[in-house]
Amino acid sequence: MKIVDLVCAKGRTGFFFDDQRAIKMGAESDGAAYLGQTATAGFSAVRQAGEAISVMLVLEDGQVAYGDCAAVQYSGAGGRDPLFLAEDFIPVIEREIKPRLVGREADNFRALAEEVDRLQVGGKQLHTAIRYGVTQAILDAVAKASHRLMCEVVADEYHTQVTDREIPIFTQSGDNRYENTDKMIMKGAQVLPHALINNVETKLGPKGEKLAEYVSWLRDRILKLRLDGDYAPVLHIDVYGTIGAAFGNQNYQGMADYLAELAEIAAPFHLRIEGPMDVEDREQQMLALKELTRLVDQRGIPVELVADEWCNTLEDIRYFADNRAGHMVQIKTPDLGGINNVVEAVLYCKEKGIGAYQGGTCNETDRSAQVCVNLAMAICPDQILAKPGMGVDEGYMIVYNEMQRILALRRAQAER
Repeated sequence: MKIVDLVCAKGRTGFFFDDQRAIKMGAESDGAAYLGQTATAGFSAVRQAGEAISVMLVLEDGQVAYGDCAAVQYSGAGGRDPLFLAEDFIPVIEREIKPRLVGREADNFRALAEEVDRLQVGGKQLHTAIRYGVTQAILDAVAKASHRLMCEVVADEYHTQVTDREIPIFTQSGDNRYENTDKMIMKGAQVLPHALINNVETKLGPKGEKLAEYVSWLRDRILKLRLDGDYAPVLHIDVYGTIGAAFGNQNYQGMADYLAELAEIAAPFHLRIEGPMDVEDREQQMLALKELTRLVDQRGIPVELVADEWCNTLEDIRYFADNRAGHMVQIKTPDLGGINNVVEAVLYCKEKGIGAYQGGTCNETDRSAQVCVNLAMAICPDQILAKPGMGVDEGYMIVYNEMQRILALRRAQAER
């Protein structure tokens, strides 16, 4: 089945682009907006509407396969590709990708995705968001051409098995960490609440006391609201390096003591802490997280550490996994470019015996989330992020419903 056309459409994401540098320089929060001058190239405001590009591949029988190009909330920051604006990058897709795909057979996802992901123009790979969306469309095209589910294509080409079980869904609260947690509990989310603990003074506390109070509230709230006595979600909290900022990035005993305190407060629920420190260097971050992981294990502290900062690309993920820097690695799907790299990253973590968290960003779309669910059902990460958005309801609905559709179709197929 040949691809006969490629069509692009400008779209919106489920959140915003935020100028991280301007925020760190003191841009003032004002309702949902920020006031102040921009500091990163391409931004017209410190917070602006997130943009996406839907890439549609028209097949010769008239079917349309599609994927969405999207970048993370802090697009253009931390060494990432430039701010992803649709009007800037639609011409790039039409000039560089369309001639390479039109007329091609949609018969092998892996080969076509790797070709697009590795393509260089002017000595550089294309923007990660372009590679992310185009490879989603390729997967959908191969699935439609062969009358398979996207997860079945991935399983067939990477020699895995599509799971017949739900994969735990991780819901994120944003700053509305109390009301949104209630929503998570009522919906039965298996991993919660993220909590966005990104400030020492206002969220962690100078001695960690504010987060300790929140974990205590979180534990009690689950016990109060749960309808099933067996409901025991994992408490996964992203601290954005604030524990290291408060206790000292090399104060491993001090950080471990605090983690032990949090784990005791969280009981009977299991605790995961993402990004305990940020030392602002890839190698030093790996070494710091490796040492804290070793100490936590040595002391038998019942907490899992999750690598996030400085662990962005497939190469980074392999580096952290090889050195056991953390018990789990977040695989931020848009940062990896082609979704073929997401598959490789999850499978590599599993091979190395380290947890694989198939994450992403609040600033994605419904389509990218659906495609990511299909990847997950074929490669079985330990958890998958509910996305897009920060409001819980929509992101959880999109990911949960796509997962249930796959499970139902596979059951019906097996019974025929």
